[in-house]
Amino acid sequence: MDQSDYEYRGLKAATWDLFRSGASEWEDVAFYRDMILHSGQPALDVGCGTGRLLLDYLSEGIDIDGVDNSPEMLALCREKAERRGLRPHLYRQRMQALNLPRLYRTIIVPSSSFQLLMEPGDAGDAMDCFYRHLEPGGTLVMPFMILCTGPDKRDTVTVDWRLSVEKVRADGATVRLWSRTVFDMVRRLEHVEDRFEIVRDGQMVMSEDHNKSPATCWYTQTQALDLYEIAGFEDVHLVSGFTEQTAQPDDVIFCGVGTRP
Repeated sequence: MDQSDYEYRGLKAATWDLFRSGASEWEDVAFYRDMILHSGQPALDVGCGTGRLLLDYLSEGIDIDGVDNSPEMLALCREKAERRGLRPHLYRQRMQALNLPRLYRTIIVPSSSFQLLMEPGDAGDAMDCFYRHLEPGGTLVMPFMILCTGPDKRDTVTVDWRLSVEKVRADGATVRLWSRTVFDMVRRLEHVEDRFEIVRDGQMVMSEDHNKSPATCWYTQTQALDLYEIAGFEDVHLVSGFTEQTAQPDDVIFCGVGTRP
């Protein structure tokens, strides 16, 4: 893999945990845990990042590995694991080219990780990789998020520059994220401009721009089902948010669940 071929770097990686304090309370934590306990272990966390889910599950005794394409996120995960006395098996690979040493009973692809795949064919390649890395009877679970909704009928929706989040680091520095977003409603693509700033004693000491166009895509429920079925999964169904309830047409978050026969 090209050493520069990853998105989460610099301040985008370094601020991930800071900007998501309280992530251990997100509703998907219990959802994926229940899925793993029901479908079985070992489990694989695809796009594990800094270990938001993986480290807690590992500390609970769940047999789970992690994979991510960002060496900086994986380094942060290893540092956090060491502080907690944990030894996770972490791999730096792209999800669309997985080649891991064992098979899994459960694969989870949390957050919008799957929706970061932008190159033609990458989504199908990733689904094929997930299928190949599951044991027969194993389960693939991943969410789909509708990134822009509402009555607006324009082809393009722009959310201009805004302060998305502001946090104070342990060293007293203020860290800010400014964002500008353009949604292509026809092709279901999100284009993002981000600016990270670090301010100390009222002075800007560091800033970084992170732009990606497109950065993320989103899928209809029909398209999500097609991804699973084309890859060969069976018992494919969609659930509403992070629940066991059947997905509804107006859900902005739904999860796909499918089994390798």
